[in-house]
Amino acid sequence: MIDKVKKEKIKKKRKRETFIISSSPHIKDKISVSKIMWGVIIALIPVMGVSIYFFRLRAIELIIICSLSSVTTEIVFLKIRGKDFPREPSALITGILLALVLPPTLPLWSAAIGAVFAIIIGKQIFGGLGYNIFNPALVGRAFLMATFPVLMTIWVKPFTLNAVTTATPLGLMKFQHQSTPLLKLFLGNTSGSLGETSALAILIGGVYLLIKRYIDWRVPLASFSTVAILSGIFHLIYPHLYGGPLFNLLAGGLMIGAFFMATDPVTTPVSKKGRWVFGIGSGFLVVIIRNWGGYPEGEMFSILLMNALTPLIDRYIKPTVLGGGK
Repeated sequence: MIDKVKKEKIKKKRKRETFIISSSPHIKDKISVSKIMWGVIIALIPVMGVSIYFFRLRAIELIIICSLSSVTTEIVFLKIRGKDFPREPSALITGILLALVLPPTLPLWSAAIGAVFAIIIGKQIFGGLGYNIFNPALVGRAFLMATFPVLMTIWVKPFTLNAVTTATPLGLMKFQHQSTPLLKLFLGNTSGSLGETSALAILIGGVYLLIKRYIDWRVPLASFSTVAILSGIFHLIYPHLYGGPLFNLLAGGLMIGAFFMATDPVTTPVSKKGRWVFGIGSGFLVVIIRNWGGYPEGEMFSILLMNALTPLIDRYIKPTVLGGGK
C-alpha cells in the first residue's frame, strides 16, 4: 500500500516537471493567452461604458446578444467536433468587439446571426484560436455588411435612437463635405457604431494594453502615422474635400480597429518589421477607401485585406536567427 502511494506521488511529480522541447533560447513568461484575453476585455470596459452612456439600453442589448451568441456557438461547434471548451475567453471577446462595431439601430436577430457567422466561419472553420486567418469579429461585420447593407448603414445621434437618422462624421465629410467638431469626436457625442464614437474611451483602453504589454505598439503607431501623413497631404491639396489628420484619426473605426483588431497576434505578422508593414499597409488602405472608395469608412476592409497578406509578409520578412547572419 505504501509503495502504491509513493508511485502515485512520483507520477504526479513527473507530470508537473514538464520540459520545453524547442530550439534555444528558451523564453518563459507568466503572461498566458487567457491572461491577455481577459486584459483585452478589461481594456474594452471604458469603450463599453461610453457606448452604454450614449446609446443606453440598446448598447447593453447588442453587447449581451452578440456575446451570448458567440460563446454559445463556440460551445456547440466544439461539442460537435468532440473538443473541450477552451479556458480562454476569445469567443466572448469576438462577441463584444462585434457588438462595438455595429450600428445601435441594428436588429438583435441580425446581430446574433453575425456573431454565429463570426465564430463558425471566421474562427472555428479554420481550426479554432491560433489557426484563423482573419479577425473573427470583422468577418462577422463584413458578412452583415454584405447581407444587410441597409440595416448596417442606419445611424442615429446619441440619446435619440427613435429620432430621425443622420450620417456619421465620415459620411458627412465624404458626401456633404461637412466637418464635425474635434471635441465631439474625442468625447464621443456623434453618430456611429457603438464603440467607435469616443476616441477618449478607446485611448484609455489602448494605453492600458500597451502598458501591460498585451499588444505591440508598432501596428497602431504605423497605422496612425500613415493615416495622419496621407490625410494631411490630401487636406493641404484639397482642404474642402478631405478632412485633416486629426479628423481622420478621431473619426470612424480607425482607433478601435488599430488598438483592438489590427493587433490580434493570430492574424498579424510575427516579426517586428512585418508589423510595421502591416500597420503602414492598413493605414494606407484606410485613406484610399475613405477618400475614393464607395464607403466612407475603410478600417474593416483594410484590416481584413492585410490579414490576407499576413502569411506573405511572414514568408518574406523573417527575423534573424539568434547568432546567425542577416
